[in-house]
Amino acid sequence: MPPLPAPPGVAALAAARDYAAGAYAEATRRAYRADWADFLGFCRAAGFSPLPAAPQTVAAYLASMAASHAASTIARRLAAIGQAHRLAGEDWQPSHPVIRTTRQGIARRHGSAVRRSAALTTADIRKLVAACAGDLAGLRDCALILVGFAGALRRGELVGIDREHLVFRDAGLRLTLPRSKTDAAGEGAELGIPQGTRRETCPVRALEAWLAASDCQFGPVFRKVDLWGNIEHHRLHPDAVRQILLRRAGQAGLEVPPGERLSPHGLRAGFVTEAYMAGARDEQIMAHTRHADLKTMRGYVRRAKLLTDSPAGLLGL
Repeated sequence: MPPLPAPPGVAALAAARDYAAGAYAEATRRAYRADWADFLGFCRAAGFSPLPAAPQTVAAYLASMAASHAASTIARRLAAIGQAHRLAGEDWQPSHPVIRTTRQGIARRHGSAVRRSAALTTADIRKLVAACAGDLAGLRDCALILVGFAGALRRGELVGIDREHLVFRDAGLRLTLPRSKTDAAGEGAELGIPQGTRRETCPVRALEAWLAASDCQFGPVFRKVDLWGNIEHHRLHPDAVRQILLRRAGQAGLEVPPGERLSPHGLRAGFVTEAYMAGARDEQIMAHTRHADLKTMRGYVRRAKLLTDSPAGLLGL
């Protein structure tokens, strides 16, 4: 006897859960899946119920990571547990005293300063570009670094560029971003990247050179180049941007300040810093970077101006 079809309400609920999960970016969903799997493994080994999880269970899980995981990782895993509970219709109270005080105790005993991404300056970018040779990989990396910096792009936006998103004009380039981290509705955004004043660091010329060398007519712009100089058809993984930056920085002898780290976010942070120091207005920068919060954008600027704007300079020492 064939199985009875599921009631319409069951299918509707499944569709709703699917759409709810899709409200997050793919990178976030991937991280949450891994975090939830880790929590399930902990509960299975300890004999705890993962869903619904008692506050004491969540606190014990956080404590198990206290000495080995960064505060940001612990916070994300707590968010993943919360998302799983909300999607399942279970009660979720991250502010429960047991959870809250456990997090406070972890922060007090194991807390340390967060290693921020170093804001890459224009001088840093010139060094990175100079380390790129004229072969296919060098042309690609040069274009990727310059477009990422001039466009203040997130790494997912950078590798997500397709040839169809680019329109070249005499004055520069118009880039369409069909979707980004802060554009959950998929409305898209357009950016203008003008011609550079120096040929060797012009993002438009660098991109044109890569497109011509790779014969890219459609589809992903930034793709893998293998050891034999063959260009693959699928786009780079977002983490490839980090690997490229680290490799080119090593070749260029570029070092970042102690306590900071080299990461793709440094391209975006560096754009904000350099543009602000050159006199760009807040609204100009935010329109280009698509920042939704002025405070977040100004955070990059504050770090750059710690010395020049310090009132200690007025003491006559």
